[in-house]
Amino acid sequence: MLGAWAKPHLAQLVAEIGETANMAMLEGDQAVYVAQVPSPHSMRMFTEVGRRVFAHSTGVGKALLSRLDDDHVTQLLARTGMPARTPGTITTPEAMLHELARVRERGYAMDDGEHESGVRCVALLVPDAPTNVAISVSGPSSRVTIERMGAVLPVMRRVASELSVALGRSGS
Repeated sequence: MLGAWAKPHLAQLVAEIGETANMAMLEGDQAVYVAQVPSPHSMRMFTEVGRRVFAHSTGVGKALLSRLDDDHVTQLLARTGMPARTPGTITTPEAMLHELARVRERGYAMDDGEHESGVRCVALLVPDAPTNVAISVSGPSSRVTIERMGAVLPVMRRVASELSVALGRSGS
C-alpha cells in the first residue's frame, strides 16, 4: 500500500530530474525498497521492489539510519556487519557514525559508488511520515553529479513534503 501511495510522487521526481526514483523503509535491520519508478534513459538503475539491502552502503539506508540514535545504529551494525560492496563502502561503525552526523547536518544522504561502482544516489527522509521512509534518486555518476545537487535537492525536498502530506491523509 505504501508503494502505491508513493508511485505518483516518484514519477514526478523522474519527470523533473530524469533519473530513477525509489522509496525504501527500514524493516528489521535492512532497508527494503517499497516502490520504484525507472528513468527513461536506456542506461538506468533498477532495483526490484521488495529487495533488501544493507543500510550502510546505500543512500536510502543512510537516510533511514540517520533518524536513529547512535546507540541504535551501532547495535544494528553489530548485528548485520558492514561488508564492503565496493572499495568505497564505509566499513567501520566509527566512520558510519561520522557519516550519519553529516547526513543529519546536511539533511540528505549520498551513496557515491558505495553500493555499486559508477552509481551515485542521493536520498532523504520523508518528513513527518507515519513510518521511517526515505526517497532517493539514483543513476550513473556521470549524470547524477555533485554539481547537479543544487538543482536536484529542492525538487526532492518538495516531493518528500508532498508525499508526507499524502501519507498522512492515507492513515498509513
